[in-house]
Amino acid sequence: MINTPNQPILLVEDSPEDYEVATRSLRAAGLKNPIQRCSDGDEALDYLYRRGIYQDPHTSLPPGIILLDLNMPGTDGREVLQEIKQDPQLKLIPIIVLSTSADERDIQDCYAMGANSYVPKPLNFEGFLQAMTRLKDFWFEVVIIPKVTEEV
Repeated sequence: MINTPNQPILLVEDSPEDYEVATRSLRAAGLKNPIQRCSDGDEALDYLYRRGIYQDPHTSLPPGIILLDLNMPGTDGREVLQEIKQDPQLKLIPIIVLSTSADERDIQDCYAMGANSYVPKPLNFEGFLQAMTRLKDFWFEVVIIPKVTEEV
């Protein structure tokens, strides 16, 4: 179960359409936690390290979980995953990769870098709803995730 209902979920997604469908699916699945969107890898790292517009520790709370798109322009999901999992504080945050890629190499690489799960992006709202309901049930109701301290 997630530590608190106020602990945000960090959704790193460059596609506005995929972000909207994922968010609607999470809400329809009953998830009440705030969802913080970062539209690319650089913004996600700024959020996690409290750089730039995310410097205020009161508005940039550590996420309980990260939903990470793999293929993004600029700093992509692979680079974000690698940097997070090399950081002693951030590596405790569970990362669920959401990707349109079913390439076996992508899957292997993500798990080798420390991804906690790899979920193929569904093609429609019903598929997203089913996937997000399962994610919510497992990550927010079954398991206990570690609390990440405020000092990043």
